[in-house]
Amino acid sequence: MKKRQISTIFLGAVTLATMFSCSKDQTVSKEDEQPTAEVIQQPSLNESDCSYVDSYWPSTATLSTTLTAAAGTSSDVTLMTNQNSAIKTFWRGTTVAAPTFRFVRNGTNWSSTYNAISYSSGRIYYGEGIFRDAKSKDASNLINVMILAHEYGHQLQYAFGLPSVTESTARPNELEADGMAGYYLRRGYGKSTFASIATAYDFAYAIGDYATTNPGHHGTPAQRKSAVRLGFLLADPANAKLTATQFDYNFFYYYNGVLAGTYRMNKPANIDQRTHDLVMSHMDELRRIMTGQMSDEEYKNLQ
Repeated sequence: MKKRQISTIFLGAVTLATMFSCSKDQTVSKEDEQPTAEVIQQPSLNESDCSYVDSYWPSTATLSTTLTAAAGTSSDVTLMTNQNSAIKTFWRGTTVAAPTFRFVRNGTNWSSTYNAISYSSGRIYYGEGIFRDAKSKDASNLINVMILAHEYGHQLQYAFGLPSVTESTARPNELEADGMAGYYLRRGYGKSTFASIATAYDFAYAIGDYATTNPGHHGTPAQRKSAVRLGFLLADPANAKLTATQFDYNFFYYYNGVLAGTYRMNKPANIDQRTHDLVMSHMDELRRIMTGQMSDEEYKNLQ
């Protein structure tokens, strides 16, 4: 029997809660609804739409389709609900259902819900804590849209058996999802300049980690910034729109070159010349971002 899988926005989310149980008539089993992508694995248990969420959230947390007044407004809820559908439609069209989207509440203990989790059973749970903090940094909710686009990136990984690259940590999964978020912000959300997503990539930097040997390692802060930038470059509107699997191929072909310090790379047959020329012209830039050599000021003024 396959295990259900999750991917979290943070490394430490899986230590949050002690498991409780719901009554059987409230519990929905999801044991066999996941593909085989290798990500952080969730123990075998039942997901539930009752007062207890699951073991990745505090035992006092609850699911909701709305935000508490201290966390956000009804307009915020509408935006996130609509974006949950819009991001799905951008990547997969209208014939596939959007993930079940819920906020996670835990009173005013904001730090206890400072996470967003994508489940392979077709659910995205979004903590009020992280929503509230992201909105405080950008009232337009650009950061929250980026996080949601990142979480939907994991839904694509579950659906298509991505990423094609495997490591001993979750880094490829997380960096690809960052790249997918950068791709969506430009190609789907209409942010035509890199400066216009400044608050979003600053947030990606802030949630990186240096636990490079931990299985849950998500990538260093600088690596996460460079992944968002590469996704943004691949989204150049002059290029053909990429499917999820095409994005995976393009992203890792170039990102592996960035990691290896390889800046003269041949064009593969299945990447068009314009895309290749564009990315190759930015390879040294991507290297300087990834190694932390680029200043914040220069990064924020990239075209």
